[in-house]
Amino acid sequence: MSTKTKVAVITAVIAVVAFFLSPILFPPADVGVAPTSTQLPFLMFLGVSDAVLLGLGVSFLVFGYPVLRKVSPDSKARAWAMYLSIGYLMVSWWPHLGMHASNGMDIGGLLVIDFLFHLPLEIAGVVLAYCAYSLFASWRSGKLAGAAHAGDEALAGEATR
Repeated sequence: MSTKTKVAVITAVIAVVAFFLSPILFPPADVGVAPTSTQLPFLMFLGVSDAVLLGLGVSFLVFGYPVLRKVSPDSKARAWAMYLSIGYLMVSWWPHLGMHASNGMDIGGLLVIDFLFHLPLEIAGVVLAYCAYSLFASWRSGKLAGAAHAGDEALAGEATR
């Protein structure tokens, strides 16, 4: 089975399960107002997109690290930072928005959501911005090309064994 097929299967299974578990794990808070028939399709669309993004995020966490090692051959730390940041940015939206729906207007709950989700999302954005700058600096200095060339030679050596 190809990696693309594996990604599609993992994404679809996780998305379907997450979509149907959402109202069970995150029952909507009773805030005294129900969505209108016009608003309901938009809320359903967000539910589907959050579940699909969760599935894609899990697939990324399963298959993404080797790709990022190729993108960042000169720094394992940078590859790990990108991997964890991208993974968090993708998988966190489903529980994040589910918790918002369940929380209602409880300010204490909103603070918990802010510290569990909003702050790490901000940190992940800063980490990715720094990694992009660092990749550019490595590319500009020639370190990236040297590391990529060394990686290609190592792969060629393994292929001849």
